[in-house]
Amino acid sequence: MTTLTAAITGDRCIRRIWDAALILAGICMIYLSFVNSADLQIDGAWRFALIAGMAFVCEYIDSSLGMGYGTTLTPLLLLFGYQPLVIVPCVLLSELVTGLSAGLLHHRLGNVDFSQGTRSRRIMLTFAGCALAGTLLAVVVALNVPPKIMKTAIGVMVLLIGLFLLWGKRLVGKFAWWKIIVLGAVAAFNKGASGGGYGPLVTGGQVFAGVPEKPAVAITSASEGLVCVVGFILYVILQGWPDWNLALPLLLGALASVPGAAWTVKLLPENILRSRIAGATLFLGCMTLARIFT
Repeated sequence: MTTLTAAITGDRCIRRIWDAALILAGICMIYLSFVNSADLQIDGAWRFALIAGMAFVCEYIDSSLGMGYGTTLTPLLLLFGYQPLVIVPCVLLSELVTGLSAGLLHHRLGNVDFSQGTRSRRIMLTFAGCALAGTLLAVVVALNVPPKIMKTAIGVMVLLIGLFLLWGKRLVGKFAWWKIIVLGAVAAFNKGASGGGYGPLVTGGQVFAGVPEKPAVAITSASEGLVCVVGFILYVILQGWPDWNLALPLLLGALASVPGAAWTVKLLPENILRSRIAGATLFLGCMTLARIFT
């Protein structure tokens, strides 16, 4: 009985920490979305530490919720004066490493089964296969289409998925591979074009298509890592290596959060995951659009 009580207490503690991280990230995103970038002129070690800390929190949420890293971090980095074509390859590189690491840990902890022949493995590989065409087109478009148009399209799609997850449970259909293929192509395009928008679409889309919450989060992490391989290589070919002054703190901060995030998913009930996935998807869609039009 003592062991059971301790386990329940531990689960509640993890849930509170997780919810606190979600609320903190949301508050920070709301605040920073409406301040001027001139207010954030921080240099040296403090800048390195702050960026690494932001990456830690955003990746913890991303690896435990299946979304939020690029979608949250990209607009925050814009406030530090970084240009989109500097931010995107750095975000892609950090998610390449953390996505694959998170996928492996999710598998080892039993959140998903990526063994040979499983449906989860096939879904992950399908998303990865969609990455080549979707990301290639996205990189070309990103270099030629105004960023406001891209961000508006991503915000609308994410917002709609959030609304469906919250109020459209009866509309959830049976699993179908054509849904996975369409979802993977659209999400890969968004990822390559903006550095964000992949997680809310893929995680929310999978849940909407009938994939259980824990596998959906794990599949998103692993497939996002594979998608980022393609996008990162293309950016290196087209414009050279990323700015390591930004890439390094992103890598260190994000990678440090992966073990705790995978363990959080193992402990959380799926009904809690579903409600948070729906709420976070809707919130990120709203914030993306609010940031564009204010």
